[in-house]
Amino acid sequence: MLKKCAFFCGLLFIINMSIPAQTHISVPLENPIYIVIEQAQIRGLCGFLPATKPYSQAMILSIIEEILSSDPIRMSSVLKDKEREILEQFRKDFTPGRSGLNLIRGKISSEHTWNDIYFSGVFGFGMDFSLAASFYPIAGGYHAIESLKENNNKTFEVTHPASGDFFTDFNIIAPHLSFIGDLGKNVSYGFTLNGFIGKSPRVILGLYETTPYDQDDKRTYYQSFPVYSNPLAYFPYTYKKKWDGFVFPANVIKNYAMSVWPDDFSLGYSMLPELSGTFFNGHFMYRFARLDREWSGPINNGSLILNQAAQPFLAFETVIIPFNWISFSSLTGALEYNNAININNIAAVQSNSAISFQNAFSIVMLDVSYKKYFKVSLGSSVIWPKRFELGYPFPFSENFLYQNNIGDFDNMALFLNLEGHPAGLGKIWFSAYIDEVSFESNFLEKDRTMYAFQFGGSFYLPLLPFTSLTLSYTKIEPYNYTHNRVKTPWYGDNMMETNYINFGRPLGYYLPPNTDEILFRIQTIPFPRNMMHLQYQMIRHGADYGDRAVDGSSYWSELKLYNRSTMMKYFLQDGAYQWMHIFKLGGEYSFTGKNLPFKLTGEIGGVYSYFTDTGSELGTKGDYSIINTPQYPHSLSFIAFLGIQIFPKF
Repeated sequence: MLKKCAFFCGLLFIINMSIPAQTHISVPLENPIYIVIEQAQIRGLCGFLPATKPYSQAMILSIIEEILSSDPIRMSSVLKDKEREILEQFRKDFTPGRSGLNLIRGKISSEHTWNDIYFSGVFGFGMDFSLAASFYPIAGGYHAIESLKENNNKTFEVTHPASGDFFTDFNIIAPHLSFIGDLGKNVSYGFTLNGFIGKSPRVILGLYETTPYDQDDKRTYYQSFPVYSNPLAYFPYTYKKKWDGFVFPANVIKNYAMSVWPDDFSLGYSMLPELSGTFFNGHFMYRFARLDREWSGPINNGSLILNQAAQPFLAFETVIIPFNWISFSSLTGALEYNNAININNIAAVQSNSAISFQNAFSIVMLDVSYKKYFKVSLGSSVIWPKRFELGYPFPFSENFLYQNNIGDFDNMALFLNLEGHPAGLGKIWFSAYIDEVSFESNFLEKDRTMYAFQFGGSFYLPLLPFTSLTLSYTKIEPYNYTHNRVKTPWYGDNMMETNYINFGRPLGYYLPPNTDEILFRIQTIPFPRNMMHLQYQMIRHGADYGDRAVDGSSYWSELKLYNRSTMMKYFLQDGAYQWMHIFKLGGEYSFTGKNLPFKLTGEIGGVYSYFTDTGSELGTKGDYSIINTPQYPHSLSFIAFLGIQIFPKF
């Protein structure tokens, strides 16, 4: 142990450089500074940045300095006085306090120098409260009892919201404790521990059937499992789990009572550790952490490959920037067990679920840019059952090709993102994610062609400070992000799951397979410590439950191996599809500028939903029309959210 400590201290001394003290700890992705950076980029006020978020506090400060010192050529790029004021406030907020007590931010800071090496520490404390509610003036109110197949006698009560239903969701993050600091000039550490108290109602919409195939037994068999609704008090596809592992019902805190979801008031925790730093004046960055990430996203929350909507997982990542126009990035981490639906074991308790879900995730990416006008990001990713494997973690080994050297057991993907910034007024982009494509006749209509794509534009609106308009279209093909369960080395006869899932939630885009989305969003930061947004979405998704469910519409779908070349897809025309029109207005405001230690966040809006179907056989093409049945009813809901953060950190 003493040798290890001596080695570590020696390493810190070696990499210590004579640069100003700064913090390399990450800035959470929900911070509004990322909106400012994105809008500064589309106006040409700063250059292209690595497509690997989150950024560190040191990098954020560097970007702010670049924006403030920019010498704009075009009138559209001139910073307004209010925008400079906003940037100055961000710079002040991100400049780490080095000593003393700050009751407005909930921080106690200290620093010292020992043996010519600089050390600092910041202890943070606080709590978050949130209340969400929804009201359904129109809903179907369907009730039924459905049973699972394959010799499983377990039954589920299917319950859809009814007209007049009112749902509430209450969460407390308390205590919120953090300890971050610097070890020398180039290494930073962080640790956050949160308590969780809350409940989040949801219902079972129906059962979904899939057809796994055993490559040894050479047979296909049917299985089904319950399909849960989105949490009923939140907008569709926006809820993110605030606990790790499992929760305990508040009235039964015992080992046997652990649960995968807080249907009633429950207790839990979350833990977010981090060790980050740089070498060679910032040209080599590394991070070993469990946190939210966004890779290769053209806009915030827009990545098809690793989205900030995904649950956090522990991973080691590096970014190498040999020149300012090129960077190499890599990440390898351990994904967390299913915790939602496990096809092999419906109970989905911790150990049983993890038996068939023992996955690691690796991604490598190359970024190349031309001045401030054009950028391309491309790379590959892989979901692989954990084993002693050196090729995937190696930053310069291309995953898609490397799998052919080791047996082709894993779930591979390729991705591409192209960005252009015309005249400094905005940006346009095209993104693609390819899970599996077979280039043959009618390949665009075949189920075995699994991919996702997105195109859109984000444009500067000069009416208010840091204001932009974003328009995008996203399409997720059937079976995309899924994978057949297979037997792999080290795991014997277990059929291992390698779908694109972490802790029961998607790693990639927040929409499930067989879905498309039209997005319209206006974002603005009209004055310091304030952010507002207005958003409309139209989301269409193939039904993943009921008599008219469409194959390939669930993350747990498994494409048949024996006849996959004959299976066809006809979006909107091969079964029941849900259409959702979502309107919402929201924002946040921090009162720290008025010497009050809290921040408010809020959102309000509505969701109108209905289904379409065809009169043709499932899986065949037909004309669709609007339906209103007990399983697939019309619904209208109004949703409101209010959050209060005590002692906000940024």
